[in-house]
Amino acid sequence: MPRHRGKFDLQKDEPFELSRSKVESFIKCPACFWLEKVKGVKFPSTPGFNINLNTDKLLKRDMDKYRGKEPHPCFDSLGIGHLIPFAHEDLEKWTNSLHFGASEHYLNTLHKDTNIRFGGGLDDVFFNTDTDELHLIDFKSTSNQSKVPYPINLSGDWKKGYKRQMDMYVWLLRRKGFDVSNISYFFYVDGLHQGIEGMIYENSKKYFLKNKALREQAFLGMMAFDITLLKYKVNTKWIENTLYAIKEILHSKNCPSHSEDCEYGVFLAQVGK
Repeated sequence: MPRHRGKFDLQKDEPFELSRSKVESFIKCPACFWLEKVKGVKFPSTPGFNINLNTDKLLKRDMDKYRGKEPHPCFDSLGIGHLIPFAHEDLEKWTNSLHFGASEHYLNTLHKDTNIRFGGGLDDVFFNTDTDELHLIDFKSTSNQSKVPYPINLSGDWKKGYKRQMDMYVWLLRRKGFDVSNISYFFYVDGLHQGIEGMIYENSKKYFLKNKALREQAFLGMMAFDITLLKYKVNTKWIENTLYAIKEILHSKNCPSHSEDCEYGVFLAQVGK
């Protein structure tokens, strides 16, 4: 089936596929969004954060051991002993952001008024055994490098994007017919350094007895992480109006103004002087 993605083509009738990250791009700077999606301008890509991706991957494996069965042993200490990792036949597809528009089994929805197929890839979902609701989970990795580490929180302008991401995923899963709670969670792992002697340990291979290649190594590097669970109450009221605004931008022949804090806009302004 033909798909409409990448650069927007006004002549195509197929729904235009728009990812969660591109909606975030529109919010940050409508001009950059227009240049990319209407004019096909390629912006410099940011490097991947492989350590963060790996902690996400390992945390998902932790959850998979208990998926659909019981709470993870750490849940009681985090105050969520009533939650269990959610089991669903499409869960792996819901986590696949690169192919979100491939079929209805992925995390996407067709917004008919704008003809936008909007979607993305979430991290995980927990089931509430008390209310039968679903709670969305976003795994986050950090390392607090302060001499006196402060508690992890959701404050700061750059974390507003984290919250919007959660808003969008809750909205998407509700559009697929699921009973999703307003309460979501950010599951943070924080790489520790205060009071830690190092990360190369002899005989640390005992933790990897199932992996023959690692078992044969005398030394392995290991990092300890603190775990923090942050509760977040979602706000989905802004999403639909944003999709209408995006449609208007996609159909516009003129580039809107850059946001005041857009680095590309600031650069263009300086070059033009």
